[in-house]
Amino acid sequence: MTGSVDGAGRALVYLTVQSPTNAISMEIEAWVDTGFTGELVLPQENIVALNLSRSAVVTAELGDGSETTLEVYTCLIEWFGQIRQVEVIASIGQLPLLGVGLLRGRKLTIDYAARTLTID
Repeated sequence: MTGSVDGAGRALVYLTVQSPTNAISMEIEAWVDTGFTGELVLPQENIVALNLSRSAVVTAELGDGSETTLEVYTCLIEWFGQIRQVEVIASIGQLPLLGVGLLRGRKLTIDYAARTLTID
């Protein structure tokens, strides 16, 4: 899988996400966030557009040590040629995040000089 580094230095990849209960799908550009230990974060507007159903509510510790409550959803993604079910955290942000939960067992290479990204 390949991606790119944008002008702000964000490492980005494209993913196709789909609702597990209907045929609604969309392509998203996700920011690779190695500080996020989960699988995927989607903006609330994407969750609504995909018509995802909430599967849980969890308490999480943020980078500053504070705690917050997060809504968890389930979606399907195409990941290295296979359809994989992943947990999605709802966000009020604008950019989806791909976390370490999807990178485990993979090799992530980011070349900032060439502005390229590869996940093997």
